[in-house]
Amino acid sequence: MTIASHYITVLERELHYTEWGRGHAETVVMWHGLARTGRDFDDLAATLSRRYRVICPDTIGRGLSQWSPEPDAEYCLAFYARQAAAFCDALGLERMYWVGTSMGGALGIKLASRKEGALAGRVAKLVLNDNGPALAAAAVERIKSYAGNPAAFARVSELESYFRTVYAPFGMLTEREWVKLTETSVRRLPDGRVTPHYDPNMVRQFVNFPRDYELWPEYDALDVPVLCLRGANSDLLLAETAQAMRERGPRARVVEITGCGHAPALNVPGQIGLVEAFLAA
Repeated sequence: MTIASHYITVLERELHYTEWGRGHAETVVMWHGLARTGRDFDDLAATLSRRYRVICPDTIGRGLSQWSPEPDAEYCLAFYARQAAAFCDALGLERMYWVGTSMGGALGIKLASRKEGALAGRVAKLVLNDNGPALAAAAVERIKSYAGNPAAFARVSELESYFRTVYAPFGMLTEREWVKLTETSVRRLPDGRVTPHYDPNMVRQFVNFPRDYELWPEYDALDVPVLCLRGANSDLLLAETAQAMRERGPRARVVEITGCGHAPALNVPGQIGLVEAFLAA
């Protein structure tokens, strides 16, 4: 299946998204992590699009989506949830499967929960890629330290080397995949240097909304099947949190992905197959 690129205005903000498998009856929405883009899902989307329509948005302030003119109010899970629900409404998505990496998983929990979730009853299954209702504080600080002060380089090749370092926990990426990750995650500054694609102001979420990712009440109110893929070396989703996810709320099926930290790239057959089988079951 080929990829199509689209733009849509939702809540007065322009969002970019890619679409695969248009025409299929069932839809999978895939939402990326904090400092990433919807293009992270290209490999998974290409496979799933044989059976599903697959939608991969860029969150406001990321990728090709508009940056927020009101960052202190809009860079938070509450606004992301409102915008995501309005986005699904605008695309006419009455029922969907949700695959979320990191922040995208938290957004899925919030939206699908019977505790005031805007898409409760419409999200039929939920895949959480190295995300849960509680995150390790040390890992959050690590992510804030690089995401809030993005590096800048004279050359794209230097940016690629930087990405290879900070995203090493993604697991096994080929040379081609590192080049693609870089080319879909770059913007040029006025002085000509290159830097990651996103608005650095998005990390103010952690200052303005420090409890945004404390989601046990929402998780416990989920009533849909949940698959959690935990990077075996993850410092964000701790093993004890994953175990609690097995025991409470929707009693998620948790699978540890060896050779990965935060977060598995969902780019190899073993990982793709887990998601494909879960959605089809």
